[in-house]
Amino acid sequence: MNKLKLCVIFGGMSTEHDVSIVSATSIIESLNKEKYNIYPIYIDNKGNWYKYTKEIEDIKILELNETLSEIELIKEPIETLKQMDVVFPVLHGLYGEDGTIQGLLELIKVPYVGCRVLASAVSMDKGYTKIIFERAGLKQVKYEYVKKINNTYKYFDKEFNEETMELDKLCVKIANNLKFPMFVKPSNSGSSVGIEKAKSIDELKNAISFASKFDKKIIIEEQVVAREVECAVLGGNSVRASCIGEILPAEEFYSYEAKYTNSESKVIIPADISSKIAEKIKTYAIKAFNAVDGSGLARVDFFIEKDTNEIYINEINTMPGFTKISMYPKLWEASGVSYSDLLDNLIDEAKNI
Repeated sequence: MNKLKLCVIFGGMSTEHDVSIVSATSIIESLNKEKYNIYPIYIDNKGNWYKYTKEIEDIKILELNETLSEIELIKEPIETLKQMDVVFPVLHGLYGEDGTIQGLLELIKVPYVGCRVLASAVSMDKGYTKIIFERAGLKQVKYEYVKKINNTYKYFDKEFNEETMELDKLCVKIANNLKFPMFVKPSNSGSSVGIEKAKSIDELKNAISFASKFDKKIIIEEQVVAREVECAVLGGNSVRASCIGEILPAEEFYSYEAKYTNSESKVIIPADISSKIAEKIKTYAIKAFNAVDGSGLARVDFFIEKDTNEIYINEINTMPGFTKISMYPKLWEASGVSYSDLLDNLIDEAKNI
């Protein structure tokens, strides 16, 4: 049997660079070596491409912040990619999950795992994802959308009429429209990087200033007292949804630290919810996936309001964390699809698109 030439790309220039390394080394360790000739490519924080020269059989899951050795600079990355049968871009966040690497692979006509350019781009940008979800009739928490332009801000209403104002005035306007506490998020960011909770005008000002370090576009959301749950989606022409998992963050909200460095954070799979609510969430997850024109995979995140059981969609992630303890593969494992089989399914889907 001829082995498939599979390129696994990881690292990248986003704030999720280290998470990507953990995801990719976990994938490489679990891939069926009888089916694939695996070519790992590492992109550093500056955008340089390297061949990861460590023997495939010796690649083990790396820890967060663990540095890579045994790398060799690739002088012609595009020529290297053209030699591959399939590319698995295990890149989280900007310059990897946002349509950029997908566009490159489309241009050179190399099949790849995951969502296409459009779905990747709109799912990465929370502001535009919200517009699509609104059109699809998916319920969301109340929010505001602003942009930082130099030292001033542009406030956008729901019809995208804009108003330029200083930060003090902006925060007063937002406080008139939303109730505290609020969550402030960079529009283009992942793994909860740049997110802060604001309980007052002063905290809101600081949170908006902090978020603007990661993206000029910023989302401010009204908090709902809710359970946080997630659903994994798999497929293209035929889309499947996994069971539901619940997050129990060790901190006030599911921050980067709570996700990756605080061992007190826990997940419950399957979530302790009624079958009726679980089926609704599965239906909404598939609807959200179709609304962004998804393919391959995504993890869709929801809130279940504690007092009412009202379901709110939070966001969609088109290249979710892929370590063996990450929610996406754990959800499928609990739904009867092993980690290795999940990888095979995704690669087969990429070949057939």
